[in-house]
Amino acid sequence: MGRMDYLAMRTDSAVEDDLLSSDIHELRVAAKRLFDHATRLGGVHFGTTFLKWTASCAAIYLLILDRTNWRTNMLTSLLVPYVFFSLPSSLFHMLRGDFGKWVAFSTVVLRLFFPRQFPEWLEMPGSLILLLVVAPEFFVHTLRDRWIGVLICLLIGCFLLQEHIRASGGFRNALTQSHGISNTVGIVLLIVFPVWALVVHFF
Repeated sequence: MGRMDYLAMRTDSAVEDDLLSSDIHELRVAAKRLFDHATRLGGVHFGTTFLKWTASCAAIYLLILDRTNWRTNMLTSLLVPYVFFSLPSSLFHMLRGDFGKWVAFSTVVLRLFFPRQFPEWLEMPGSLILLLVVAPEFFVHTLRDRWIGVLICLLIGCFLLQEHIRASGGFRNALTQSHGISNTVGIVLLIVFPVWALVVHFF
């Protein structure tokens, strides 16, 4: 009986390894297809723009998820500077203009005069808007859209990935636990954009 249980456990482990290997293979195939399609549709510039939008959406998605049901000990506040450095220029300048100033002003007024009615989930978006509006020109024109800003995004993405894997109890758990797959895919998307941008910049 003990030997049968042992064989069953080894079989289950082998099945899990096969599933994990097939998932990783599918991710590789999807990344290759994305690269091919981006190159065909508009070349390197289109690929960079598309991945920048994807990374920004993934960061905002993870930020929303953290404010709702993804309570971990990770430094998800790092997603705020990530969005700052990766936000596409058109959206960045719109939020940095009068629209963003009005939103930031409203956020400050609500936080100052109605602190009890100010919802906790608005803390991070409010911080992001304030950062966009009040950031010095050095960060906007010297670091953003330059390789140093992309490198900061890469470091943030790698740090969050290793923190997420450690908090999940390993790479396998990060892909199999509830919300694990969506979180892992979102964080991997945070890494894909800066890697692509750095490769394009230096090669």
